[in-house]
Amino acid sequence: MDKIILKGIQFYGYHGVSEAERELGQKYAVDVEINYDLGPAGTSDNLDDTINYSAIFRLVIKIGTNEKFILIESLAQKIADAILSQFPIEAVLVRVKKLTPPIPGELKYAGVEIVRKNN
Repeated sequence: MDKIILKGIQFYGYHGVSEAERELGQKYAVDVEINYDLGPAGTSDNLDDTINYSAIFRLVIKIGTNEKFILIESLAQKIADAILSQFPIEAVLVRVKKLTPPIPGELKYAGVEIVRKNN
């Protein structure tokens, strides 16, 4: 199956278990993968035959910067639900990475990955 991939959508958000994380904020990165038949768009060269990834990018930024979540699992779920409800797709993979988690020691990121499907 063909895929539309958005990798490394970055924003500054106010999510976290601790009050300090929700007040001070930190950087996040989100990856989105959508299985979608790209054959019609590849043949027609018409945006109407595909999913506009700019619109998905804007949606992820809007949710990540305008809403607050305690858990990154909830952030990932909200992004997946919004994409599934606004675009004609069957399934989406959402990966959320907290780039500077408040954990002592060296860690590149902490993250979650979910796959959600329309019924």
